Amino acid sequence: MSDESLSQNQVENLLKAMETANLDEEASPAAPDSDEPSAEAAAAAPVEETEAEASPTQPEAAEENQGPMISGTKARAPEGKPYSPGVLPGARITAYDFKRPERVGKDQMRAMQSLHESIARNFGASISGLLRTMLEVKLLSVDQLTYSEFVFSLDNPSCFNIIQPAPLEGHWVLDIAPSLAFAIIDRMLGGDPVPGETIRRPLTEIETRLMCRVVELFLEQIVPAWENVIKLQPVIESTESNPQLAQIVPPNEVAILIGFEVLLGKNRGMMNLCIPFNTIEKYNAKLSRNGWVGYGKSQPTDSTRQKITDSIDAAAVDVVVTLARSRIKTSDLLDLSVGDIITTEQEVGQSLEVSIQDVPKFHASAGAYKGKKAVQIQSMMESRRRNDDAEVDPQSAESDAATEASKEEQPAETNPAEAALANAEKLLAAAEKR
Repeated sequence: MSDESLSQNQVENLLKAMETANLDEEASPAAPDSDEPSAEAAAAAPVEETEAEASPTQPEAAEENQGPMISGTKARAPEGKPYSPGVLPGARITAYDFKRPERVGKDQMRAMQSLHESIARNFGASISGLLRTMLEVKLLSVDQLTYSEFVFSLDNPSCFNIIQPAPLEGHWVLDIAPSLAFAIIDRMLGGDPVPGETIRRPLTEIETRLMCRVVELFLEQIVPAWENVIKLQPVIESTESNPQLAQIVPPNEVAILIGFEVLLGKNRGMMNLCIPFNTIEKYNAKLSRNGWVGYGKSQPTDSTRQKITDSIDAAAVDVVVTLARSRIKTSDLLDLSVGDIITTEQEVGQSLEVSIQDVPKFHASAGAYKGKKAVQIQSMMESRRRNDDAEVDPQSAESDAATEASKEEQPAETNPAEAALANAEKLLAAAEKR
């Protein structure tokens, strides 16, 4: 049904709905306005009339959900909602608080999520080794909020650790939920934590020392994850039980909250890392241009070449010098004894072949050095590797095929048996002439 044309049945149903609804005096002037489209009802399509007759209650239900007609327009404002010109129907409207501007961009938030996904995986593996049990750590959320909202959302008492991320200015916060903290302590002391046990008390000095081992293990995973942004040296400055007593930044300061979910057997708890935005604001550009990515396509430098050279310098390789190649029969091979001489096709002064890891690389000459057999490198052999991107010439392929065919036919022409038979015939012919 269009807004510009209404059938006669629709107008009647609209009037009935307005009478039964007992509209107030403010909404009643909308009735004359509803008669205006009736003048255009004559141009309505027959299909619209049949639809209206088939379901006469549809316009009635539709008009109940619509608000009053907006003067000067053909649109209706949703009932109970202010009219916003230029906003499409069904558009999602979100509130914006000018006291809390979003200082962290989408690129930075994506970078923070990628950074701390690796931290969650590595920390889960390391703490599983510490506790001698399977433990799963998942990155649950990455949000931005004010510091006061973060503090008032925590439990009291809690395991609230203040971290000094040198060389950054300011402090970070790592909060561990009490249920998770006591489950980890119970496991570290040899117990089997049971879910559902709620303990509402601050940590003792011994329990705080045990949890510092877990926090230090978490800080060790932060260093390699942030290495491409800044080389951090985070340390634990203090541990508090009341989060509201630790005001490291102003309450309205924007902070990035990274939430980790930790599963220890049947126990479940949260670890929250709070990073005030003013501590990493100087490195905002690195996070924006994907400087946190651990790989790149930069050109090699002398330092990188030297580093690779030093790394593979101690690698052992096989060096083989081929003196000569020859073919003999198996029977001759079996009859060989000490003192026999094998003739080869290679000349005495011809250079030898030096192979590195079964790859021919150099031409060399044989000799002696300090009483030991040695070879002297004369030249480097041309690379036999072909470029995969090079196109094969059809004429050269045909010539190569012809050459291979001639090579295959050549051994048949120079068969040793046939040559011996020809020599015998020549000898017989010479004997007959005599």
